[in-house]
Amino acid sequence: MNLNKIPATVVTGFLGSGKTTLLASLLRQVTGKRIAVIVNEFGEQDIDSSLLRGCALSCEEDATAVETESGIFELANGCICCTVEEEFLPVMKKLMARRDDIDHILIETSGLALPKPLVQAFNWPEVRQHCTVDAIITLIDGPAVAAGRYASDVGKVEAQRLADDSLDHDPSLRELLDDQLSAADLVLVSKTDLLEPGDRKRVEELVAQRVPASVKTLFIDQSLASDSAQLEALMGIGAASEEGIDRIDNHHDRHHAEGAHHDHAHDHFDSCVIRLGEVDGDLLADSLQQLVKTQEIYRAKGFAAIPGKPMRRVIQAVGERQEGYFDRLWRADEERLTQLVIIGRALDKQALHAALASAEIEATA
Repeated sequence: MNLNKIPATVVTGFLGSGKTTLLASLLRQVTGKRIAVIVNEFGEQDIDSSLLRGCALSCEEDATAVETESGIFELANGCICCTVEEEFLPVMKKLMARRDDIDHILIETSGLALPKPLVQAFNWPEVRQHCTVDAIITLIDGPAVAAGRYASDVGKVEAQRLADDSLDHDPSLRELLDDQLSAADLVLVSKTDLLEPGDRKRVEELVAQRVPASVKTLFIDQSLASDSAQLEALMGIGAASEEGIDRIDNHHDRHHAEGAHHDHAHDHFDSCVIRLGEVDGDLLADSLQQLVKTQEIYRAKGFAAIPGKPMRRVIQAVGERQEGYFDRLWRADEERLTQLVIIGRALDKQALHAALASAEIEATA
């Protein structure tokens, strides 16, 4: 690896595989590095990225898709591998202009992203001169792969796939996993503590069929989050992945070479963002539950401002299942608001807003 270049770690894997957890652990445990973070997940605004904290890069300038307090660049306008030129390269140009302030770049791709087109962008002259791909890390959900589902929640992945207008690929989950593994410099198998010995063997065999022997596979559990030595080791692999990325053969390239038709039925799926002020948490949950029964909602995710509570409440709903928890304190300079990203079919945003607004509490002078 050229030591004069900024190393970038690309983290890929399906929804629920543990990408955001890994990035959050790296930001908490890896000290002494100024880290820039690029996140790319489905939604008008990437709620997951707002849960990441600890980025050491200080962003003093305003720029599109930048969360200035944390130094996190958000690319939430579609799958990063399909919007490289429009979304990713402009952000990389901004980072390269500030390269003296950056020691490492972490990139969390969408669960549907293919690593190859993204890594190929690192051969763009203005990027190649100053940056190299330290490693492509592919996370896979151990129990899901052992069971043949490949993703922890297939419904979430399908909703994400069908609702993303930027996608130009529509493989099966098996093919998509193959393509993510084909580019990997390191494979991390998450949720190892939930695997039986026979399950672990099935996962090992599946991975071994898809990656060369030189690519290591590590089985990890929750203890990795607090193991600073192992986390440090993930940021210094020195693979220079962009140099050999064109030689990787995957399903996506073969589909396009054969002229395969990709039909995502995007016109039939919608997403919207609902923004409110402070809300009654119980009323919001009840309203959302009623909406699931009257509108075809696949997923809702976001956070809520609850009067009298110093912490922000995260809300997640899949079908009729809901869960919530308080994740962090509201910052003094932060507007207390409620925001939900809703994914479904033929959504009526006005009706959604009106129904959820019934939980809103009027501000008092």
